[in-house]
Amino acid sequence: MALTALNSPVSHGSCTTRAAVRLSPARRWQGRILAGAGLVLLPWLGYLAGTLPPAEAAAWVALDALEAACLLTAGTRLLRSDPRHRAPAAAAAVLLLADACIDLATAAPGAELAAATAMALAAELPLAALCATLAARPARAAQGA
Repeated sequence: MALTALNSPVSHGSCTTRAAVRLSPARRWQGRILAGAGLVLLPWLGYLAGTLPPAEAAAWVALDALEAACLLTAGTRLLRSDPRHRAPAAAAAVLLLADACIDLATAAPGAELAAATAMALAAELPLAALCATLAARPARAAQGA
C-alpha cells in the first residue's frame, strides 16, 4: 500500500492526475538506447566475473553494475517521460567517462589497447555524451518532448 502511494500519479497539492505526455521519436530512441545499453551490460558482468582475477573482477563488476543500474534507470524514466531521468543520466555519464579513462590507462599496448580504444570511441564516450546532454537539458513544462 505504501509503495502504491509513493508511485501514485496524483500530485501532493491536489487530487488531479498527471496528464499523459507523448514522447517525441527522438526521446523514445534515446530512452531505448540507454535502457538497451544497461541490459547489454548485464551478461557482460558475468563474463567479467568469470574471466578476471577476483580482485580485479570485484572492481570492474561493481563499476559496470553501477553503470547498468544508472543506464536502466535513466532509460526507463525517460521512456515514461519522468523528469527524474536527469540524476541517473548524470551519474551514468560520469561512470562511463571514468570507465573509458581507466580502460585506456590500464590497457597493455597492442591488442588490449586497441580494444579499449574501440570500446571507448564506439560505446562509452558516445553514451556518456548522450547522458550528459540529457542531464543538462532543462525540463520542459508539461511537454516531455
